[in-house]
Amino acid sequence: MKNYKLKISIIINLLTTILTIAACIIMYSGFKFMPGKDIILQATKVEMLKFFTVQSNIFVGIVSLVFAIKEIRLLKGKGKELTVTDYVFKLMSTTAVGLTFLVVFAYLGPITDGGLPVMLKNSNLFFHLIIPVVSILNFVIFERTNKLSFKKSFYGIIPTVLYGIYYVSNILIHAENGKVSTVYDWYWFVQNGIWTAFIVVPMLLGITYVISLIIWRTNKIK
Repeated sequence: MKNYKLKISIIINLLTTILTIAACIIMYSGFKFMPGKDIILQATKVEMLKFFTVQSNIFVGIVSLVFAIKEIRLLKGKGKELTVTDYVFKLMSTTAVGLTFLVVFAYLGPITDGGLPVMLKNSNLFFHLIIPVVSILNFVIFERTNKLSFKKSFYGIIPTVLYGIYYVSNILIHAENGKVSTVYDWYWFVQNGIWTAFIVVPMLLGITYVISLIIWRTNKIK
């Protein structure tokens, strides 16, 4: 990795970590710095961890911090090159926030009362837009590598698989007469019936892999 790219990557990774911490504090406390229509898909305290948005952003924040630490040591000549495992985790976390970004802009924004603007308020401004965009740009521009083989692109779906198991299990537990309250189906995936989970889950896994594949290919040095 060239020195100037390494330095930029360090700055962006540290910024990503700081923004993640700030966004988590804002959502955890319920602090609102943007007035207007009531905000959806937000929760305070530990309940906020139920959202894939929050989980994916925390994931990318942690991975970014680890990257920054290793990159700083590398820049100082005190550390080793980033490993395949490091890049796999970066691909997984970047893909996860990529899915968050796409779901918000292509699905939740259009169907939400008030549209996309209400999805980009307060902590969600960071979670839904800034952190995903910054993370993806950093990985595909300043952290390019040849260490990730094509097979590694499949690792990108792991966070979605794990969250899918949790989300579907939660839906099934709280289902009544084939219906689930939006209290438990907070992404409104199965409001037309639990059977739609058999369509939504495979579709989201497929979309996630496409995101992972695009990010993997864009990151790869020719």
